[in-house]
Amino acid sequence: MFSRAVRPTASLVRSLSTSTQNNSKVAVLGASGGIGQPLSLLLKNSPLVSHLSLYDIAHTPGVGADLSHIETRAQVTGHMGPDQLDAALQGCEVVVIPAGVPRKPGMTRDDLFNTNATIVATLVDACARNCPEAMICVIANPVNSTIPITSEVMKKHGVYNPNRVFGVTTLDIVRANTFVAELKGLDPARVNVPVIGGHAGKTIIPLISQCTPKVEFPADQLSALTGRIQEAGTEVVKAKAGAGSATLSMAYAGARFTFSVLDAMNGKEGVVECAYVRSEETECKYFSTPLLLGKSGIEKNLGLGKLSAFEEKLVADAMDELKSSIKKGEDFVANMK
Repeated sequence: MFSRAVRPTASLVRSLSTSTQNNSKVAVLGASGGIGQPLSLLLKNSPLVSHLSLYDIAHTPGVGADLSHIETRAQVTGHMGPDQLDAALQGCEVVVIPAGVPRKPGMTRDDLFNTNATIVATLVDACARNCPEAMICVIANPVNSTIPITSEVMKKHGVYNPNRVFGVTTLDIVRANTFVAELKGLDPARVNVPVIGGHAGKTIIPLISQCTPKVEFPADQLSALTGRIQEAGTEVVKAKAGAGSATLSMAYAGARFTFSVLDAMNGKEGVVECAYVRSEETECKYFSTPLLLGKSGIEKNLGLGKLSAFEEKLVADAMDELKSSIKKGEDFVANMK
C-alpha cells in the first residue's frame, strides 16, 4: 500500500515499519481538518513518533480517541481550544502546522491570506513560548507568506533559528514525480524531481533537467508538464467541485517531509528534501531548494544546481511574485497589534 513512497531521500514505508524506534513528540496543529486527520493517521503509524499531540479548535478529543485505538506505540493526546494550546506544545520536538482554511473554487492563495496569516501567527507565537527549539513545518497556505510570518514571530520572541523553520513544499515534488512517471512509463517510486522556488503558481519551478533517472521532453510537452505541476492544486480544487482542496496527497507529502526531518534528527545521514526556507541562494530572502537535513535542522543548502535555459527563465519570472509574497508576510507581523 505504501510502496510508492520509497525515494532516494525518504521512505514512508521504512518510517511506517517497526524496525526502528525513536522517541519524538510531534504536534499537529489543525489536527481535525481535512489535511490534519490523514496526516495524524500516518504519523500515528510511524515508530519514529512516541507521542502524537493533536491540537485544533474543535473535535480534537474525538480524533485523538479514534487514533489512540490503533495498535502502534505512539501515545495520542487531544487538545482543543486556545486554553489547551500551550499544553499541546510543551516538550514537542517537531510541530507540523496544516491549520487554516482550504482553498475553494475561484479562490487564489492570496484570498486565504488574512485568515490563515492570523492563524499561523497565533500558533507560532505559542510555539515560540512553549517549544522554541522545535522543528516548525508549515503547511498552511499561502506558504510563500506564512514562512516569513513564522520567522518574524519567532524573531519577536528572540528564538528564531532559520535552520528549524520549513515551508512544506513536498507535494510539488510528489506531483512532479507522479506526472513524469506517467508520461515516461516509469515506476513513480523511482523518480525524483527537485522542485525549487515557492509553493504557488509560477513560483513552483520543477527542475526536470535534474530528474533522476534522466528524462527528456520536447519543448511543448515540457511547457505543458511544468504548467500542470504548477497548477495541480487547482486541478484538485476543481475536481472536488467546492468540497475542498488537496488534502490526502498533502497529508502524504506532509508525512513524508516529517519523517525525513525525524530521520535526520535521529542521526540518519544523507537525508535530502526540498523546502521553502530562509535562503541566500537567490535575491529572494526565502526560496525552496534541496536541503541536506541533520540533527539540528538544515545542515546544508544544496542550492539550485545547474539549470537549463528554460528553468533559468522560470526562476527569473518567479522573483517579483515571491518578493511580494514575502513582503506581505513580513508586513503582516510588523503591523500586528
